[in-house]
Amino acid sequence: MFDIFLTDEAKEQLNRLKADKGLAKRYRAVKKTIQFLSQNPRHPGLKTHEFTSLKGPAGEKIFEAYAEQSTPAAYRIFWYYGCGSKQITIVAITPHP
Repeated sequence: MFDIFLTDEAKEQLNRLKADKGLAKRYRAVKKTIQFLSQNPRHPGLKTHEFTSLKGPAGEKIFEAYAEQSTPAAYRIFWYYGCGSKQITIVAITPHP
């Protein structure tokens, strides 16, 4: 199991999703994805892959996980391993452009 940490930006994005009743389905999908990340970041349903155009604050590799698929503006979660062992830091929760 991994401990999940959210940056202030990611917390704000998650809270915005939670507050908007019209996005309740997307909020549930994001929460489920975070649960899968904590259990197994390589879960096949997450389609996790490195996102090479971003780096973490100390140069960490950033990964992208799918919270939704085959949906317009499907939500993605961007994260990296760390700061400590068995930790994942979520840096952004955003719709796919």
